[in-house]
Amino acid sequence: MQDFPGKEIKIDLEQFKGFVPLAVGVLVLVALIVAATTVVFTVPQDSVGVITRFGKYSRTMDPGLHFKLPFAIEKVEKPPVQAVQKQEFGFRTKLAGRLTQYDEKRYEEEDLMLCGDLNCATVEWIVQYKIKDAKDYLFNVREQEDTIRNLSEAVMRAIIGDSSVDEALTVRRIEINEEAQEQMQQLLDSYGVGITIFSVKLQDVNPPESVKPAFNEVNEAKQDKEKFVNEAWQEYNREVPKAGGEALKIIQEAEAYAVERVNEARGDTHRFLAMWEEYQKAADVTRRRLYLETLKEVLPKIETKFVIDENQKGILQFLPLDTGGDKK
Repeated sequence: MQDFPGKEIKIDLEQFKGFVPLAVGVLVLVALIVAATTVVFTVPQDSVGVITRFGKYSRTMDPGLHFKLPFAIEKVEKPPVQAVQKQEFGFRTKLAGRLTQYDEKRYEEEDLMLCGDLNCATVEWIVQYKIKDAKDYLFNVREQEDTIRNLSEAVMRAIIGDSSVDEALTVRRIEINEEAQEQMQQLLDSYGVGITIFSVKLQDVNPPESVKPAFNEVNEAKQDKEKFVNEAWQEYNREVPKAGGEALKIIQEAEAYAVERVNEARGDTHRFLAMWEEYQKAADVTRRRLYLETLKEVLPKIETKFVIDENQKGILQFLPLDTGGDKK
């Protein structure tokens, strides 16, 4: 009993003795329920369960139903080791699907880079990765997502800084992807992050908005230059083989003519030698035969013919052999 000024209150503790066992039973039941909920846990199919005991690594559990010590003695982390995760740089996807929607906000602190030729470019890229070692991922590095972002941005800026803006826009895109993936993997392995980089892919590379019109004009001029060069090479490839063919034709004709002339000369030589041999055998007969053969070839070409006789003392006789008449 306690005394209070102006009022007397009496408390009988005997009446509460029946509630003590009930309260203890309720507390025990609550403790059992809490223990049951903290002992049993399930690991999803795409994850593993990493158990820590008083904050220290204990073991790794496969997907399925498992048990652990209750009341925060053991805790479980479930990193998704089978899921392919993605980080976007220079842009953000608001809604993925057939009609993908992107955030309209500009991320110039990520995408604005200085190229090797001292030009600026806005570079957007994606990094896809998986967790290959859950223990390393959880315990070796703090803020794993920030670490991956910082490494990716540092590597990409270094590679873009070694390339010209034209190379980053066109010919070196695949090489940049491969170099970035290789260098990121090397750095992550050296830090022991427990991450495997699946791919690094440049999404878009553009000049800054302030210089885009001038940049487009330069590109158009380069395209015109390439067009004219290609047309010139096309004309060259058409005319040069044609001229070469004509020259070869002339050379072959000249060679054929030379062979023909040589063969004719050799034939004439052989014929002359044969005639000379026959002439030596019978000089008078051969001389007469040659004389008659020559007259046979020459007389038909003469229109007017005169026959001169040394013994003729009168008028010169005319012999019209071509007309077939008997004129004199």
